[in-house]
Order: sequence, then structure tokens, then C-alpha cells
Amino acid sequence: KLIGLKGVKAEIESLIALTQVRDMRRKQKLPVSSPAFHLVFTGNPGTAKTSVARILGKIYKSLGLLSSGHVVEVSRADLVGEYLGQTAPKTTAAVKRALGGVLFIDEAYTLTAYHHYGLEAVDTLLKLMEDHRNRFVVIAAGYPDLMKEFIRSNPGLESRFKKTITFDNYSVADLVEIFQGMCKSYK
Repeated sequence: KLIGLKGVKAEIESLIALTQVRDMRRKQKLPVSSPAFHLVFTGNPGTAKTSVARILGKIYKSLGLLSSGHVVEVSRADLVGEYLGQTAPKTTAAVKRALGGVLFIDEAYTLTAYHHYGLEAVDTLLKLMEDHRNRFVVIAAGYPDLMKEFIRSNPGLESRFKKTITFDNYSVADLVEIFQGMCKSYK
């Protein structure tokens, strides 16, 4: 029902189709790969990345990929401690809250852009993604160029985040349609 986002919708339909094919293969007792459904969302602010993450949690639950489909939204401040020894516990706590659902990391590139505490958060996250494989999904979001740098900053990130979905800016026609919908909802 979201306005615009044609490319995003096509990517999500592709993920749904992949899941359905995997289920059909499993029912026929054929080999099934176990791809990770961790994603990178790139785009400017206001392009519906967070909204789509919330919807995707529900979709993943309906497909049986996640047990609850809830979304835990975090930023650098929620994962990185101020002092040595605080980062791993904060990151671990965020992941525990996300088990069964989606951990949405907004502006994820900030984890690797500043100092080593952010790198500790990434290392902790990677270990927990492995330890709890198939129990939660991570969606890392941010600006396109900065997210490329983020993913390249650690080989573990490159191996776990294989799919990037690009959120284009809204067209003028899309913005008019969004505005008209907002006006109608205020009646």
C-alpha cells in the first residue's frame, strides 16, 4: 500500500518468491540452501526504510522465517558504550530483544566511522548473527555511499549482507499522492 517504491516492492517480492521456492523444494525432499535474509537498505532520509523494515518483519513472520516478526530499532547510541567494556553488553542486549524478529540498525555506517568501540559492536554483532543464525534478521540502513564503506569495512559484514535494497527518492507525483492521502486522513 506504500506509495512509490516500485524497485523496493520488486525486491521484496523476489525475497518472498525465494522463500516459497525453498519451501516447495523442502516439501519435495530436495536440497535447500539456507540463505541469510539479512539486508542493507540504502537511501536518503524519508524514503521509507524504517517503514519497510517494520512491514518486512511481518512478512518474514508470515513466511515462517521469524517466530514473532517484531522490529527492534536501534542506532549507534543503543549499541556502543561510552567506556571500555560497555559495548559488547549493549549490543548483546539489543540482539536478545530482537530474537524472533528484526534488528533494524539505522545509520549503521556510524558504527565503523568513528572509533574502535563501534568496531567492537560490529564484531559482537557478527558473532551473535552466527550464534543465533535463523533466529533473527539484521537490516542495516543508511546513505548509499556510506553503507558501501560500512559493508567493506569488515569481511564478516560482506559475507552476511549479500543483498542491498535501494530506496530512491520520491518523485513529485509520489509526493503529491502522499500529501493527498495525508489530507484525506485528516477528514
